[in-house]
Parts: sequence; structure tokens; C-alpha cells
Amino acid sequence: MLSVVRVHLPSEIPIVGCEITPYVLLRLPTGVVSTDDVSEAAPADGYFMRYRIQSDRKVAICSVHPMEQATIQCLGCVKSKIPVAKSYHCSAKCFSDAWQHHRVLHERASSALNENGAEEEELFGRFGSTGSGVLSTTGSGSMSNLGQSPGLNNGPVPLYPSGTDKNSGETWYEVGRTRTYTPTADDIGHVLRFECVSVDAEKKVPVGPPTSIMTSRVIPAPTPTPRRLIQVNGDVLSHLDLDSQTSFGTFSVLSYNILADAYATSDAYSYCPTWALSWTYRRQNLMREIIGYHADIICLQEVQLNHFEDFFSPELDKHGYQALYKKRTTEVYTGAPHAIDGCATFFRRDKFSHVKKYEVEFNKAAQSLTDAIIPSTQRRVALSRLIKDNVALIAVLEAKFGNHGTDNPGKRQLLCVANTHVNVHQDLKDVKLWEVQTLLKGLEKIAVSADIPMLVCGDFNSVPGSSPHGLLAMGKVDQLHPDLAIDPLGILRPASKLTHQLPLVSAYSSFARMVGVGYDLEHQRRRMDPATNEPLFTNCTRDFTGTVDYIFYTADSLSVESLLELLDEESLRKDTALPSPEWSSDHIALLAEFRCKPRIRR
Repeated sequence: MLSVVRVHLPSEIPIVGCEITPYVLLRLPTGVVSTDDVSEAAPADGYFMRYRIQSDRKVAICSVHPMEQATIQCLGCVKSKIPVAKSYHCSAKCFSDAWQHHRVLHERASSALNENGAEEEELFGRFGSTGSGVLSTTGSGSMSNLGQSPGLNNGPVPLYPSGTDKNSGETWYEVGRTRTYTPTADDIGHVLRFECVSVDAEKKVPVGPPTSIMTSRVIPAPTPTPRRLIQVNGDVLSHLDLDSQTSFGTFSVLSYNILADAYATSDAYSYCPTWALSWTYRRQNLMREIIGYHADIICLQEVQLNHFEDFFSPELDKHGYQALYKKRTTEVYTGAPHAIDGCATFFRRDKFSHVKKYEVEFNKAAQSLTDAIIPSTQRRVALSRLIKDNVALIAVLEAKFGNHGTDNPGKRQLLCVANTHVNVHQDLKDVKLWEVQTLLKGLEKIAVSADIPMLVCGDFNSVPGSSPHGLLAMGKVDQLHPDLAIDPLGILRPASKLTHQLPLVSAYSSFARMVGVGYDLEHQRRRMDPATNEPLFTNCTRDFTGTVDYIFYTADSLSVESLLELLDEESLRKDTALPSPEWSSDHIALLAEFRCKPRIRR
């Protein structure tokens, strides 16, 4: 017979909009234990699983404070057919404080229903005439105490149809009959109960009692503070609407280390609530954030292979993005094959078409390097230092817009976008610099073969002032830089070879270079390091706060039009650090809008 061995939830606290899929361990009729579902369409030896999700919606919940039980109800809302959930408040003060907003609901309902004057006076007159928000809790005015008003039968008006559990006498409302359920706003403040039972496929009757598990109360998804796009071209600072698309002839690029689920553990981020660390919550929150930026090109790091295939690629496809992916190599990696992470680049199909894809595997470069310069007896040791499974994804795209605001079919506007994650331990400064140098040499070869603007995005695990940052931003490394003292394999010698010819500039240095005064400009300047012209941080955890993420661009072919504003560290520290319920990665997203410069004829 088919039976349930164990049921548990990935997170005890359900969040609005975040799918819940309980873990159900089944014992099949054969005796085998499995987590695979047994549906009615494919029963196992005459049995299948039936699921039901119920909500404890018998309790009226405050419309303003969803974690509080309601004690009073606005009868005006009930009579004017405003959704009953909006009529509940936890206290007289709660209703009074929310009255100005609540009054608008009454006025809109009044207008929509086109009620006569007498009834309007009955419903809205007492509050509408004074606007004071003074409450009556006797049941004789527009407010009624829940549990005291005869008109409410000595209890709250139930929000939904209900049924009674014969065994416990509790009232529950069925909200679903599938294994998964996504809580809605109607579930806020309520407990969910998940039931599963084995069913005889022929008789269609349950076999034995159901197994059930209950959640904590559903909470609303935290809403991150919107980040504005700030124009920085010229000496003008102004705000742009992220909801609007970029202007013709410009394009925007987002770079974001999203924190792979495999690394988002409670041991590493004990200050973050476990429900906010769960992938079911974080993926929804990350997707809302990413989509909200309306970027034309998206460069993500730490994207697990299974999450790319099952979530990011199909979800972003719905929003008009084409996807490219490169997973890390596996010579060092020891985790589950599906959980390995990598770099994912997405671009809007209506703005770009894919021309070519290059994949950089630093392990292969390490093998070639050791074969060339390391004695055979030392190669094994050298490779153990150099091989870190890191990769870079380089995409050559063709823009579907012209250089000067008009279509120019005679000249192709190409763009090269590099996306990388230099995931190297801080002690291996030589390896980190070597990987960055290897990437830049590859990009130089592309630049020689085509007159093409370039973007270099990613998490370089290198702070401003480090040798990798210096190489990227200055085109060379100071031969007296202290990082060069760590070179046991001799891969950085001579130091004079640590150069490149790409005119790279950090996009966010535009904030530091701007002149002028203004409230918003000063705000951004305070979030910049004047010594390095880089943000004070892009990575903010309890143990480290600093800048390791960058968007570099070739300044001879691109200009920065606008930047996504930086976050204030103080605002993040209210949740200790990142990740948090508001922000689902330990890094912040960077976004820059660019314009292609006119080509100079030679």
C-alpha cells in the first residue's frame, strides 16, 4: 500500500507570492521510499496521493498590521461592498491613524455605487463631516467591536466560506488541492494547513487518516526601498523613471552577484531569518528586483545550473530576454552537479541579437601556463594553486539601433560584454591577478579583430587599490605594489608585462567625477570613496563591507548616461547586514546606462 513516511516544510513562515512545496516522503507499495509524487493519472499499484491546502481564515486580521488580530470593524466598508478584509483594524488608534487613506476607500465606493444622499450620510457622514477619525466602539456608529456587536453575532464576520473539522471543531477554508500553493494577500495573517492522504484509485476513498502539517502565519513579502536611476552625463543630476525604457540609442547594463543558494546557509548568514534565506523566497524577491530595473543586458553571477534552467531562463524569457550561460568547471568542485554555479548573461531580444559567444575556462589557461613555464616536477603543486574552477562568459551582441538615434543599416553596431566571477581566496593574490590578466588579454584579441565597444562586468573579489583593480582601471600594475610580493610560481614576472591597452573606466566613478552641488549629488558622493572614486561598498555582510563588484567600459567608444543610485550602509544595518528580508543577496546590484559614441573616421 502507498503510505506517507514524513512531511515537512522548507520554511515554516509562508510569504505572499512565494510558492510552498512541502517535502513529502512516500513509501511505495513495493517498499521503496521515494520523494516522487504519485498522481491520480499514474497510480502505483492502485493507489495515488491526494493533497489539500486549507487556511485558518476564521480569524479577522487587521488590514494595516497583518500580524495583529482585528478587534474592530468598519461597518461602512461592509455596507458599501468594499472588500471585507479592508474593514478590519486592530485598535481604535490603528483606525484613526489610517483614516485619511481609509476615507478614500469610502468615497470611491460611494461614487461607484451611486448611492442616494440619505444612505451616503448614514455610511460616510459622521466621519466625512469631521474628518477627525474619532471612533465609536459601541456598535451603534460606523465602527463595531468584533465580539461585542449584536449585528456581527458576537464575533467577526468570516472573510470566506468555511468548514468545520469534525475532530477538533476548528474552522478551516480550503484554498487548494495541489501539492504546491502560493499564498495570496488574502492569506496574510492566517495559518495554512497542508494535508496529504493515500487514496484507493478504484474506490476513490482515502486509505487511513490524512497526514497534516501547519505553517506559521502568512506574512506579506517585504518591499525593498526603490532605487532611482540618476542621470550623470554632463554636469546635470536628475532622476529617471526606472519603469520607462531607455531612450533611443542608449542601453542599460545590470551586474549582480545574486548569492547562490548553496552558499546562502544559516551558518554563513545567521543574522538573516531562515525564511528569508530560503530559495523559494529569495528567487521571487530577486526576480522582482531584477525585472524592476528594466535593464537591456543583465549579467548575473553565482547562478546555479538548476536555477538557471528551471527558473531564471524561463522566467526572463517571458520578459523578452535571451539567455546565455557558462557554468564553472568541476576539477575542484565537490558538490552536487546540478548545484554548481556560473555566470548568466541575458539580453533583450528587441534591442540586441546574438552574434558570438566565447567561454573562458581559467583551469585550461592554468594548464597551458604550467606546461609552458613550470618545471614538470612542480606542475602538480602549481596546478593545485591555480585551478579554482572559475570562468568568464563573453558575448558579442549586435544592437538593433543606430549610433545617432536613427537606424543605420549600413554599419553594424557591435558590443562585447564580459561577465565573470573571480572566486579566489584573499590569500591567493597572485592567482586573482593572473585570472584578471588572462581575461583582459582575451578581450584585447577580440578588440584587435573588431572595432567594438566593451563592457567588463562581474564580481572580481578585489577591492579598490588592489592589483586586479589597478590593472582593470589603470591598464597596468605599479611594479612596487605589495600584491606582487606574493608570487611563488613566478607567473607575474616580469611585472612590466602586467598591462593591457583597453581604455577601461569604472562606470560608477562617474559619480565622483561630477561637478556641481545638490542634495542628491551629495548623497551619492557620501556613498563614494574619494580616495578611489569607487562606491564605499557593493558587498555588505557582518564580517566584510567593501567594493568587489564593477562595471568597466571602454571610454573611447561608450559614455555613461545614468547610474543606479547606491545604497546607504546605515539603512542596511537595521537588518544587521546583507542578505536580509528586503535584499536577497549579500551584494548590491549595479546598473549603468550607456550611449555609443560616434565613430571617428580614420
